[in-house]
Amino acid sequence: MVGHAMDSKGLGWFAIARIGLVQASIGAIVMLATSLLNRVMVVEYALAAAIPAGLVAWHYTVQLGRPIWGHGSDKGRKRTPWILGGIAVLAGGALLAVQATVMVDEARMAGIALAIFAFTLIGIGVGASGTSALALLASGVAPGRRAAAAAVTWIMMVAGIVISAATAGALLKPAYAGEPFSPDRLVSVASGVAIAAVLITALAVFRLERGEQVFAETAKTGPAPDFGAALREILHEKEARRFTIFIFVSMLAYSMQDLILEPFAGLVFNMPVGESTQLAGLQHGGVLIGMIIAGIGGSAFAGRMPVDLRLWIVAGCIGSALALAGLAAAAVYGPGWPLAANVFALGFCNGLFAVAAIGAMMGLAGAGEKTREGVRMGVWGASQAIAFGLGGLLGALGVDFARRASQADGSAFQLIFALEAALFVIAAALAVRATRRTSPSQKQVFA
Repeated sequence: MVGHAMDSKGLGWFAIARIGLVQASIGAIVMLATSLLNRVMVVEYALAAAIPAGLVAWHYTVQLGRPIWGHGSDKGRKRTPWILGGIAVLAGGALLAVQATVMVDEARMAGIALAIFAFTLIGIGVGASGTSALALLASGVAPGRRAAAAAVTWIMMVAGIVISAATAGALLKPAYAGEPFSPDRLVSVASGVAIAAVLITALAVFRLERGEQVFAETAKTGPAPDFGAALREILHEKEARRFTIFIFVSMLAYSMQDLILEPFAGLVFNMPVGESTQLAGLQHGGVLIGMIIAGIGGSAFAGRMPVDLRLWIVAGCIGSALALAGLAAAAVYGPGWPLAANVFALGFCNGLFAVAAIGAMMGLAGAGEKTREGVRMGVWGASQAIAFGLGGLLGALGVDFARRASQADGSAFQLIFALEAALFVIAAALAVRATRRTSPSQKQVFA
């Protein structure tokens, strides 16, 4: 991707918003597979909950290929074909997953086999499109805008999930009480979401890359190194190794509560389904506000505080640890604890650190001597994907084992929340080391 460098401002806000639309489209389709189909498999078709959980974990495992796909976009002349191709594969995989879900009622084994193939495509599609979109963002955004750009794209991704979930939920809602579940309606709604996401992505990336431009600080001369050489450079770079470990630990801590927060509210606080779902919505609201504040703050202080992103990351990790310590106390205290405020605080701090970490990631993506943004974003994306897959699984399994061992719901959740808090403290310490500037080439990574 060598060409004429952009001006000192890099990609404009309209271009950043267009990349955000790509992220929103990815989020909308992933919602179908990881949320909607999860419920349909377990409730409507009475499958064991481990089956959809295993499929979701598998699609994260497939994303270990992110460095390969990122390297492919580095070698190509443009990244938009990888984005479009990835979103097409993602949409096709999601629609196959819907067909597989419908099949399990009459041909269970064939349906599950098709679902495994479908979630393989979903993992490939998310990895190829998401990595290339972030690499395009990393190569084109000026350092002072990176936190805000990360906030914009991630907020739009969450918005895509929310909008698609609300739309699909409304369209799938029975017209009258007692109306049976309609597989045909599920297929129609899923098809509409997938097609809309592909069309939005195509419009968003149309002529987005003009003249193969990259921001001047990240421009590399000469051809991109081969995949093996690129990986060796990253593995031998101390800051890149440390940042990979930080991403894994922080995202492991971030994802461990995903599958246990609502059961916690139901088992310990006796909340009905509607209230626990609202609690999860409150957490996501906190995440959005934290992302907005980190995005604005990271840009507002750019150039005045050279380590501002590091401070946002550490503050978010420590705040998340304190919020989780509060949930650990709530597990013993029970009803009467300000649970809603505690969960909102957790989401808020999660949003702070997540956006700042992504902004830092974009900065470090352009810091390699020869490696390009795609393969570096791919390595960190693979680390994140594995952490997400393991986090949800370990959190759920940990609670199950602890409940059986202690015969007490409160102490079981207390243990897992305390472990998560400890992981966030470790992540904060790793962030300080991983983001320490040690060479002139990294001078403006956190400026």
